[in-house]
Amino acid sequence: MSTEVIVYVLTALAAVVVVLTQVRLARSDSGAGRHDLGHGLVHAHTVTGVIALALWVAFLVAPEDSVLGGDAVGIAAIAFWWIVVVLGLLILARWLPSRGKHSSGGREDSWSEGPGLSILAHVGMLVGVGVFTWAYLNALV
Repeated sequence: MSTEVIVYVLTALAAVVVVLTQVRLARSDSGAGRHDLGHGLVHAHTVTGVIALALWVAFLVAPEDSVLGGDAVGIAAIAFWWIVVVLGLLILARWLPSRGKHSSGGREDSWSEGPGLSILAHVGMLVGVGVFTWAYLNALV
């Protein structure tokens, strides 16, 4: 399988992660986990994800000699993807164990039991963005 096909497939999967995180956690009860999330973190993840996706897709499909196919758009897209990864890992941290006298157990939701889906999505996003960065840097050489 070519690097180009891998990048396009990972781009589609990254879009799914950004959208499903918003759908799953934007509810009023903050979704599953051991810690409550602020809606600002979830919305920041979605907004930066949409920006990253738009820039990245524009960079991938635009001709190299156009403005959208230039290095500045590619670098901006990669930077936004890394911000999405950091925000996603912060969202994943809601599953860290709580200690103390007043700590409560984890909450489940209808999507999954435990953190499996979140780990798959956000660690997968980390790997995917690593592949995006590697592919972008290889294209420069």
